Amino acid sequence: MRNRLCILLCLAVLAGCSPPPASFVNTDLTGATFARGLTLDDHDGRQRTLADFHGKVVVVFFGYTSCPDICPSTLARLAGAMQQLGAEAQRVQVLFVTLDPERDSGERLKTFVPWFHPGFLGLRGDAAQTRAASEEFRVFSAHKAVDGELGYVLDHSTGAYVFDPAGRIRLYVKDSASIEEIVADLRLLLSGK
Repeated sequence: MRNRLCILLCLAVLAGCSPPPASFVNTDLTGATFARGLTLDDHDGRQRTLADFHGKVVVVFFGYTSCPDICPSTLARLAGAMQQLGAEAQRVQVLFVTLDPERDSGERLKTFVPWFHPGFLGLRGDAAQTRAASEEFRVFSAHKAVDGELGYVLDHSTGAYVFDPAGRIRLYVKDSASIEEIVADLRLLLSGK
């Protein structure tokens, strides 16, 4: 009887020694009640929703093509992550949502966004659709007048949102995240975590 009790106690202790579940490097948004939907036209004029990419990890980044720094550097890091993922990159979709529909036509997005990676899609809507998408994702954006040819720039939120293959929002990736940090989290989501 004592041996059985000792064995059961040892098994209980060992069960408590299992490794903790994998954790994300970037901000975990699992269970968030925003960023539930997105319906905009892609750079080819085809209406897209998040449901179109069911089964893939989806990265949504808001910006604009005239952005002088954050947008191109973030798209470059996301392209670097796709390269590091290798064949797994086929299961990841990056969506670049313009905050500047006045200047970012479908044609301009089609030239700009796939330049970073051929699988990336640019999305756009009219002013009301852009405002609705921004509000749904809690993205800040404000016009700021500048001298020169541009006339204005946009101060805007700089992170990306990541959805798992089931279409649930899971992560917020800061603009300072490294390629390695992005890849680590994308691999966790691709593995079903």
